[in-house]
Amino acid sequence: MHSWTDTLRFAFQPVVNLRTGVVAALEILARPETGDVLAQARRDPELDGTLTVLALRAATRKETLLPLHLNVFAATLADLGGLTPLHDAVRAAGRMPWEVTLDIVPPCTHVPQRALLEAVAALRAQGFRICADGIGDGDVPLRLLTDLSPDLVKLDASLLARPAAVRAMRTLCEELGALIAVEGVETELQCAAAVSAGAQLAQGQLFAPPARIPAAYVYVPPRSPGSLPMPRSGPSVREFVRPAAVLPVTAPAGQVRALLTGSPDVSGVLLVDQAGRPVRSVHRSRFLLSMSGRYGHALYADRPAFKLGDAPRTVGVDATAWEVLDVVAVGGRDRTSDDVAVVDGHGRCVGVVRLADLVRALAESRVEEAAGLNPLTRLPGSDAITGEVDRWIADGRAFALSWLDIDHFKQVNDGAGFAVGDELIRSVGRALQQAVPGHARVGHIGGDDFLVLADEEVLDPLVAAVLDGPWSAGGRPVTLSLATLVCAPGSVSDHRQAAARLAPLKKAAKALDGGSWVLGRAGLPGHEVRRGGSGTAPAEAGYGAVEPRW
Repeated sequence: MHSWTDTLRFAFQPVVNLRTGVVAALEILARPETGDVLAQARRDPELDGTLTVLALRAATRKETLLPLHLNVFAATLADLGGLTPLHDAVRAAGRMPWEVTLDIVPPCTHVPQRALLEAVAALRAQGFRICADGIGDGDVPLRLLTDLSPDLVKLDASLLARPAAVRAMRTLCEELGALIAVEGVETELQCAAAVSAGAQLAQGQLFAPPARIPAAYVYVPPRSPGSLPMPRSGPSVREFVRPAAVLPVTAPAGQVRALLTGSPDVSGVLLVDQAGRPVRSVHRSRFLLSMSGRYGHALYADRPAFKLGDAPRTVGVDATAWEVLDVVAVGGRDRTSDDVAVVDGHGRCVGVVRLADLVRALAESRVEEAAGLNPLTRLPGSDAITGEVDRWIADGRAFALSWLDIDHFKQVNDGAGFAVGDELIRSVGRALQQAVPGHARVGHIGGDDFLVLADEEVLDPLVAAVLDGPWSAGGRPVTLSLATLVCAPGSVSDHRQAAARLAPLKKAAKALDGGSWVLGRAGLPGHEVRRGGSGTAPAEAGYGAVEPRW
């Protein structure tokens, strides 16, 4: 008599890192040839738990070193109180629990939430990682999502058509310390939307369809310049994490050699303790050189690989790319090509980053930033500032966007010449940079127009240092006009809406005599005149050297 397992097969679908283009993990999907065992598993927790164990064993038979994603229904976890057989199967397969992410699959509506959370806590204590699956197309309550505090949140691709929802989810995930993946990506347009939404991972037919054999290569659309905007402090190390090749700290050198020679893409091996914390780092070239020397194999093959390793270089999962470079800079030059282990809050390895990936991305960001600098002031142009505005909006941050220009600037140029006008613009640009703290952004968007993106509390010091400071050119006064739009979280959807609401404020400021400052708040009618109504416009001639007076 045939068992249902005789007609059950499994398919592998890669989870792709959108920054590096490498396969970050494999999701194992049950594919019964007959019947609907998945529908049965939804009703039968024991069957669902068995399927999860069988999926793990199927991956083990393929001898993949990649982290794994296994699906389990939320009701199964709540009913069984965890997955003890899975933990035993992981150990029997020679894998570590932290190499396995459990994708918790809806429905959740009628699942006892307390029982589910207790089961998840037990699995997390064992070392498993947790993913909330089907967000946007399932019935996962928002409160449950926050209580789960997952390591990863998988969004359905249909949610990409609702950018506001995706931005809100990204803000929540950043608070939870979770990564975002988009599943079901089928087109390059969806991939671009996932990148713009800030997703770090994705999977779907576009990259590689589910297959009986893990895909050796995946298709990742080439990204356009600036499609992955980087914060000024540097991109997060999460964007560059690659799967780590790990072995127990007790592994003999012969086992490490077999792994390296059988996996040419692996640049090094991390030796970890039972909790998954890196203890030693084995560099591919240095290790193989030692093993290939005279008597090398005889000397080292059966000895612990620990003796041929180095102290691991580690960074926290919340580090930036610049912090990784600081870690690499410490130590001998012979280790600059070593992988850097990325660890979570418990010190467990979640992957590695390669120096080449970081240098390439940081170089691209600097080239793009340099291309956007205004040649007169060397300040960023409008694209850089508006991109930063969109990031602040997506992060749910309150901000103040200010538009400053020089009153009657054409008269300065006509009366004193363009050289004096250029020097005046440069002086204003320098004053703005000196007046705002490091986390604010100052941009020169053309002519005598500047943009300042900052927190609202920066405004008074900015005005005191720049707007209230008397300026002169050739002994004649020069005044500035400032328009500010204060945006609370959710009050504007993107930089275009912010610019549209800022424009009438600028017009109102320019209508006032002398130095002026008009402030409005997004979503509220009217505006407040904080400076203006007095002063004298500059005459049309008689300008000499520009002298900012403080």
